[in-house]
Amino acid sequence: MALADFIPSEGQRRIAAAITEAERHTTGEICVHVTPRCRGDVMKRAVKTFNRLHLYTTKRRNAVLIFVAYDDRKLAILGDTGINEVVPEGFWDSEVEELTRFLKAGRPVDGLCTIIAHMGERLSHYFPGERDDENELSNEVTFDDGDDDEHDDHND
Repeated sequence: MALADFIPSEGQRRIAAAITEAERHTTGEICVHVTPRCRGDVMKRAVKTFNRLHLYTTKRRNAVLIFVAYDDRKLAILGDTGINEVVPEGFWDSEVEELTRFLKAGRPVDGLCTIIAHMGERLSHYFPGERDDENELSNEVTFDDGDDDEHDDHND
């Protein structure tokens, strides 16, 4: 399945708009990355993607990545150190569960938009919006062809 089949261009615009709206209430930065495959551990792959996309460069270290491998039906939500230092363990579990339900129902755009709104609200409690806050990361969906993990060490 191609990216456009999983998230059509109109869906990508809806997701970017949902991120823009969610980030109006928080200094947190929300990013969505999709790929068809993830052969290894999804969290390890999400960490590699987080680093490859330089999501750790925000001033407050409060970026969060929603990582979806659609053909392999895997997903992870990963926050940067600034988030992880202040939120309780398992902070994103309900979003993972909710997005999983939407994905199983074949509604990825609705699911992503819904959890992005939830994430913005939840992040606003820890990182409230500021008048002069700048958007530090793109709100566009990023994607790859899934070949990045061809060289992953599956034995670690």
